[in-house]
Amino acid sequence: MSKKLRAIVYIALVGAFLASAISCINEDDSISDPRGSITGTVTDGEGQPISDVNVSLSGIGEEEIAITTGSDGKYIFEDVPLKTHAVKFSKAGWLAVSLTVNPEKFNSEKIATANISLVFASAKITGTIKDGKNGNAPLEDVNVSVGVAGTTNSGSDGIFTLENLIVDEYTVTFSKANYEPITKTVTEADFVDGIATLEITMGSSEILRGLTYSDLLTADKWYYNEYRGGRNADVYPRWDWACNYMSSLDFQGAWQEQNEGTTLQIRNNEDDRSNPADLNVFDSYVYGSKIITEDNKILSLRVSTHNADEANPAYFGVQVVDLSETQPTAVKIGENRTYASGSYGDVEFDLSEYVGKEVIVAIGIYRQSTGDYWKQLVLRAIRFADQKVENWDWLPGTEVIEGWKLTQETIRSTMPHTKTYFTGISPVSGNRDNYVDAYRAWRNVDHIAANWFFTPLKKDPEVFPSEGYLIKTRNTSDVDTKVPEAYLYSKFSIDAGSNQLTLSTRNFGDNFTYFKLTAIEDNGTVTHLDPQSHSADEASAAEDGCWKFKHGDGGAGNPEGYASFAYDLSQFNGKDVTLALGVYNVEANSGENKLVIHSIDLK
Repeated sequence: MSKKLRAIVYIALVGAFLASAISCINEDDSISDPRGSITGTVTDGEGQPISDVNVSLSGIGEEEIAITTGSDGKYIFEDVPLKTHAVKFSKAGWLAVSLTVNPEKFNSEKIATANISLVFASAKITGTIKDGKNGNAPLEDVNVSVGVAGTTNSGSDGIFTLENLIVDEYTVTFSKANYEPITKTVTEADFVDGIATLEITMGSSEILRGLTYSDLLTADKWYYNEYRGGRNADVYPRWDWACNYMSSLDFQGAWQEQNEGTTLQIRNNEDDRSNPADLNVFDSYVYGSKIITEDNKILSLRVSTHNADEANPAYFGVQVVDLSETQPTAVKIGENRTYASGSYGDVEFDLSEYVGKEVIVAIGIYRQSTGDYWKQLVLRAIRFADQKVENWDWLPGTEVIEGWKLTQETIRSTMPHTKTYFTGISPVSGNRDNYVDAYRAWRNVDHIAANWFFTPLKKDPEVFPSEGYLIKTRNTSDVDTKVPEAYLYSKFSIDAGSNQLTLSTRNFGDNFTYFKLTAIEDNGTVTHLDPQSHSADEASAAEDGCWKFKHGDGGAGNPEGYASFAYDLSQFNGKDVTLALGVYNVEANSGENKLVIHSIDLK
């Protein structure tokens, strides 16, 4: 080729290159704007490169540009403006993530490095979406999203699947034009063999504010007849923050745990002040599913108020939803109530109409006027009995065992639990100042204190030791092998699939801990149970059905170290039985003898 011809070819190539480069520049980006490169490496949890990862970059034009990583896990975007960019990484079988590259991340050579480590993800969230407007037919083309972790649409059969997830907590949103959006929370406990299943009905009307029929079908069970809120120790130890777990219930709207109780509040942010007054629909409320019987048909609330007076009281009430009705609605129990005092008072609601049914019970506060209307209803106690309960009294009735404050009426009307495994390890630690986050976290892990009922007859528990939930004795000369210092109880329907109970536990120090597992049938029959086997360092039977043991091993990171006590419950097959686990002060002045509950497994 002659020199002249080579020059012509060179000029043509340079011209083509410049034309191509200029065509890639967004019209909004001046050619003179500073530009650079974004590069990085995508690896797995062990630092090994991942190839064929889709890497997309925004912040250049109206559309994202995308490339894939090479066999060395590397990628590079060249000739990008030194502006803020979002870089997203996705690959089948891996959790999608994104990061932001700011102008400050470009170095002196105008190169920004954005390395990322991806998490292998084989879990999925799947389910079916029904059309509540059209006879619950399958609903197609609903957008289902868990944010950056994934988005999909339902098919013609209403089925959706979000893949490439890890087992974690997700907020799942469902949206479609002309339908009210729905938000659901999926917790780690909802994944079974890596799959969480949701059944959603869109377009059905709300029964309680923010909740439809399908929402109420999965309402928390109110297994027990008493729930205590607040932080103050008005009557120690029963009314103390470490014993009051109302904040672990399901609340809607505005609420807060306070010293005086768990408060239902009027939503009063600046945007909320334009909300209209409504004395028929709760502004904020707490709710649960409850079996009503002759033994617990009277609901008593121990209440006070904040920001209320006689001229401007707080309006509140109770509503019941019977889901067995053809078209369930929220029905008021009596008239709206008002309260305007900072001192506690007791009010009752008669649920007799629902005896023999499991219904949704909601307790809520109403917005009485629009504007800056700020009221708080303080719930110190929610109590169910066959009569009104007042003051700091125990639930009324005939005691099953003298001194236990546990009545035959309470035993009969306690609901059988639907779960069989309970942990004593709190995922969030805390103390008196920050316990609410911890108690809320119990909801997601089946913590024993949120699922069994705790009765502090003489001593409060320790709720946050890393070894587990801890009940204990006083350091006292008051010796008693029949009445525990404190105990937990829950009712179970015993059958061939759930008649073997294993308690995983330990204690501290050189003293014995004395405890007892007691079975109480609905007819009042009491049986103190001996373990079929145990793995404690030292353990033996003691007086009146107690067992004593020493075992100092076990921790959150060492679950194999705990002692296990195994119980055979097959003698109760076909029966509903309340199981009570208590700690007893059998040796005088021997310190605080502690029973640490790591887990209880009924299978």
